Amino acid sequence: MQILKTITEKLQGKITDAGFEGANIVLYTDNANFFREGEGKIKEIVNELKKRIELRADTKILPDPEETEKEIRKLVPEEAEITNIIFDVQRSIVIIEAKKPGLVIGKGGSILDEIRKKTLWTPQVQRSPAIRSQITENIRSVLYANNTYRRRFLNSIGKKIYKEWTPEKVDEWVRLTFLGGARQVGRSCILLQTPNSRILLDCGIDPASQGQNRFPFFDVPEFDISQLDAIIISHAHLDHVGLVPYLYKMGYKGPVYMTPPTRDIAALLSLDFIGVAYKQAATPLFSSSDIKEMVKHSICLNYNEVTDLTSDVRLTFYNSGHVLGGAMVHLNIGNGAHNLLYTGDYKYGKSRLLDPAVTSFPRVETVITESTYGSKSDILPSRAKAEEDFLEKVRKTIDRGGKILIPELGLGRAQETMLILEDAIKSGKMKRVPVYIDGMIWDINAIHTAYPDFLGARLRTQIFQDKNPFTSDIFSRVGSAQERKKVIEGGPCIVLATSGMLVGGASVEYFREFAPNERNSIIFVCYQGVGSLGRQVQEGLKETKMLVDGREEIVKIKMEVHTVTGLTAHAGRNEILSFFNRMKPKPKRIIIDHGELSKSLELASALYKLQRVETNVPRTLETLRLR
Repeated sequence: MQILKTITEKLQGKITDAGFEGANIVLYTDNANFFREGEGKIKEIVNELKKRIELRADTKILPDPEETEKEIRKLVPEEAEITNIIFDVQRSIVIIEAKKPGLVIGKGGSILDEIRKKTLWTPQVQRSPAIRSQITENIRSVLYANNTYRRRFLNSIGKKIYKEWTPEKVDEWVRLTFLGGARQVGRSCILLQTPNSRILLDCGIDPASQGQNRFPFFDVPEFDISQLDAIIISHAHLDHVGLVPYLYKMGYKGPVYMTPPTRDIAALLSLDFIGVAYKQAATPLFSSSDIKEMVKHSICLNYNEVTDLTSDVRLTFYNSGHVLGGAMVHLNIGNGAHNLLYTGDYKYGKSRLLDPAVTSFPRVETVITESTYGSKSDILPSRAKAEEDFLEKVRKTIDRGGKILIPELGLGRAQETMLILEDAIKSGKMKRVPVYIDGMIWDINAIHTAYPDFLGARLRTQIFQDKNPFTSDIFSRVGSAQERKKVIEGGPCIVLATSGMLVGGASVEYFREFAPNERNSIIFVCYQGVGSLGRQVQEGLKETKMLVDGREEIVKIKMEVHTVTGLTAHAGRNEILSFFNRMKPKPKRIIIDHGELSKSLELASALYKLQRVETNVPRTLETLRLR
């Protein structure tokens, strides 16, 4: 490749190998002195070429891993509490996992710099979760263990990005095709096309639907999996990421871009998706090996980190305020010819868990916004009022000797509820009762403790000061059928369980047991998809057929049913309007998706009147030309 040739010629024989890691350029040298002292020369080339370049030591001059580990433990203070040291030999990288990563880094990166100079390995630091996370451990082993494949894969991405390309036409066009998620909540999936690129924005399922309506439309001329350059995932809810492993099963071998927490949670939710299928005596859509392929092909970016996806599309993630690692997707297309912001799901309001969505971007001509709560009636109460309303319903149920079921999305919504309950019990607003956590919530909590940098400022400080609310003794994990039985047969309590829409998982079992008792309550705090059991109960369903010990039985619903809307992780109508009022720069077009038809249309009308810009509410399979 010409760019690699140019760089190696500038460094006059000091480079033994040059390649790519995605859009980044990596150089290897067997000259120890140049490795230690050549950063100035590398910076000169970076400034000239405006590309990210990293210098690493050739494996020929690297000391033995055992010897290196001893040196690292000598240099890093014991208070850092190193939990693991992993060697990615193929890439000359050593990953140091510690409970206090700041102490591994040192002031101004001084300790890392010392490790690099003394051992010649390139050190990277990762936080050890306060709660052990098996999924995070497994993912890290997949990414780093004997990974010649990973190095080849990342190099192939770079070759595609940097290959010379001359467009046949001067006119750069950009098209969007909505394969799912238009005029509905669920199966989000948008295909972006340019003369040179085919990129998928999200690829989810609709958990509340059955049959073809559950999945995006792939059997269309626009979609060709062999021509797909990249997948971008905004966040790890199943309606945005649930079908990604299936694409790898169908032969996709390209990259999937997301934030590090999104990668870990997506893998966890996908494994759970397989487990739920088996429990329902259905054949899973994909296997654990397909999830492993997704992880092997993942490229993770932090917020505000810029990377090239193809020769004409550049990606930056911004905080969406929705869930841990949730991102707004900004795409710079054709070297600035068109700038697209895909919001995914977002929250423009501070929550206990996260900071609000970002509103300032370099350039934006087109925005695709969600509209889950976009109608005139979706005016959410203040956060304080919603929390008090929620706690009042909890207190009343406990006072009459009842149990409370809160069906939760394992990601985001459950953690927010835990923070509210922990604060209420700790401050004396509510008497202490058992709070049980069932389903995937505990594993997702562990991932939250591994990535506190993605959390809101206040919560992040608590975790750094060893006041982690997720490890509070207020919460008890339910990890087996026997433990679940004890909860069901025990006294007044609060149960947080997945799934959030009562479409499988532990929440359905608790619902079946709690529903016939009028002292009990169910409190819905997240969106209930059309057709889901949760939506039906919310709308007044009085009885339903359910499987009990393999037999179908009628379950009477006598428990109190409550909905608390103000706790949602989505932007309410006023927040959406406020987001666009404060957004800089102002877009020229707003496309509305991810909402029921009436809500999408009402939001489009309001934004058109207030912002004086073109608005579109596309149908599924509709294609829009942006340029």
